[in-house]
Amino acid sequence: MNRLLFLVLFAMTSLMSLAQADSQYIRYGNRHFHQQNFVKAEAEYRKSLSVNPENPQALYNLGCALMMQKKDSAAVQQFEKAARVEKARMRKAKIYHNIGYVCQSNKLYGDAIKAYKESLRNNPSDDETRYNLALCKRLEKKNQNKNKNQNKKNQQNKDKEKKKEDNKKDQNQNKNDQQKQN
Repeated sequence: MNRLLFLVLFAMTSLMSLAQADSQYIRYGNRHFHQQNFVKAEAEYRKSLSVNPENPQALYNLGCALMMQKKDSAAVQQFEKAARVEKARMRKAKIYHNIGYVCQSNKLYGDAIKAYKESLRNNPSDDETRYNLALCKRLEKKNQNKNKNQNKKNQQNKDKEKKKEDNKKDQNQNKNDQQKQN
């Protein structure tokens, strides 16, 4: 009986020390982040994830540190992992908002729109996300119109080139016909 009690206490102590190490690395990372030392913050968040790979706070914070370093695709990967394991709706909304922000800054308006919509599903009262969603929709529409106009111009240029080639062929044919007559 004493042996079993000892094993249970030992297991609980081990788990608690792992949780403390995990959160301690996050605290160190947060300090570095607030000092705008994003490389060191990234390292601390990665240490936290080596202890607990499913920690949504460490995943989210790592994504933020990567985003601040302009490592956008790596940041989005971390945000997506955080979204899969995060249970709290408000934190999930922040995760999707950041995914939308990264996509928007890279002019991936369709992906940004999807992320902002998901953010609003988790926090419908977020006015900043709502504004960014409307902005992305407007920019996407503008891009589509710009692409349509560019495609139209390209087609017109192709048509002009084809006419020129056809005219040259006709002129060459006429010259050949005249030479045959002479």
